[in-house]
Amino acid sequence: MAKRWLIALCAFVMIPWVLAEPPNVQPEVIAHSSVPVKQLTSAQLRSIFMMRQVKWPDGLPIRVYVLPSNTAIHMVFVEQKLQLFPYQLDRVWQKLTYSGTGTPPIEVADLATMIELVQSTPGAIGYAEMKELPSALQIIQIKP
Repeated sequence: MAKRWLIALCAFVMIPWVLAEPPNVQPEVIAHSSVPVKQLTSAQLRSIFMMRQVKWPDGLPIRVYVLPSNTAIHMVFVEQKLQLFPYQLDRVWQKLTYSGTGTPPIEVADLATMIELVQSTPGAIGYAEMKELPSALQIIQIKP
C-alpha cells in the first residue's frame, strides 16, 4: 500500500515537469564586428565553445562569453547550436580547469552584460536573442 502511495506521489510531482513547454527562445550567435568570420559550421562553433579553437583565422584571440548553465537561453543554445547537452559542455570546461590545460569561457550574469562585453571586446563571441543589432555586433550564421 505504501509503495502505491509513493508511486502516485512521484507521478503527481512529475506531471508539471513532463507537461512543461520548452523555453521559447531563439538564440543567435553574436560576435564583435572585428571578427573576420561571417559563418561557421556547427563543428567549428562547438570547437570554439569547447575552447579548442582559441584564435580566429587572422590570429585575433577568441574571447568566449556564456550565460550561467541553468538559464533557458544557454540550454537552448547548447542543444540547438552546439548539438550537445549542457552537462557535456560543463564537463569539458571542468576538465580544462582541473587539468590545467585551459580556461573555461567567461561567464556573465545576464544578456545585457553579454551584449555589452561582446560588442566592446575585439574577437569576442557569445549568444543572445537579438531583436535589434548594435553596430559593434554581427550575427554569425551557422551551417549544419
